[in-house]
Amino acid sequence: MNKSKLQLQLCAGIFTLSILSNAAYGSDKIFDITHKITSQLPTFGSRKGLGQFISLLSSIKNGSTVNVSEFKLGTHTGTHVDAPSHFFQKYYEQGFDVSTLSLQTLNGPALVVDVPRNKNITAEVMKSLKIPRGVRRVLFKTLNTDRRLMHKTEFASDFTGFKEDGAQWLVDNTDIKLVGKILHFYSLTRGTFLCHRFKLIVLPTHSSVLTVGLDYLSVSAYVDAAPTHHIFLRKRVTNSEVSLEIVLVEGLNLGDIKPGKYTVHCLPLRMVGADGCPTRCILIA
Repeated sequence: MNKSKLQLQLCAGIFTLSILSNAAYGSDKIFDITHKITSQLPTFGSRKGLGQFISLLSSIKNGSTVNVSEFKLGTHTGTHVDAPSHFFQKYYEQGFDVSTLSLQTLNGPALVVDVPRNKNITAEVMKSLKIPRGVRRVLFKTLNTDRRLMHKTEFASDFTGFKEDGAQWLVDNTDIKLVGKILHFYSLTRGTFLCHRFKLIVLPTHSSVLTVGLDYLSVSAYVDAAPTHHIFLRKRVTNSEVSLEIVLVEGLNLGDIKPGKYTVHCLPLRMVGADGCPTRCILIA
């Protein structure tokens, strides 16, 4: 049997297994890691929290046939994503808003890791976490969760987050950014074939993506906000002119989540011009 026939038969077998596995998908446990948006939700730099954010334009109680509300939220409210335009004016002008974020980056296999409770995420801490090779999406559970900071109205500037050296170490020293986008099973153009969760994955050798999530309003420590975000959100261009970036998910609700492997799904609104956006995130065990 020649190589092409073997690949076709492998694809057919994997496709069949995928159908069978999807039939049992409903039995998997789903964890909602999105914080509820309430008037008491903390917002960056505020002592009073979000406050009133939704109001009725028309109400059945007042004689209308329907209830219709409007809401007003900052783009970095609660559980949310950051776009590259959040910290780079040139990306803002070039249109790199939340509508350009890759859904393939925000959805897929993920690893939840426990961060030592007495430290920000430095290069030393990143080394100690020993994140396995090939992981592309990592959610960091920190002291923020233990302190229930997302459940306290007043903003806490002493939250745990990435220091500049920790962010740089993650970018420079993990295999995460050497693993390419997941392509559909019929894309057999080049790369290495892997079988993962009954999907045929092609891993090109030139492109990389990564999702980083944390359990407070910023992935960076308060004093390192700008330099850390610059490291994470800076687009990188390879020799093949592929533009790469790290997608940040902030304000995650990881209180009931144990460290380990999951499938993550994050779906921000498709808002043109927005430098960030609230998102619904779930983990599937």
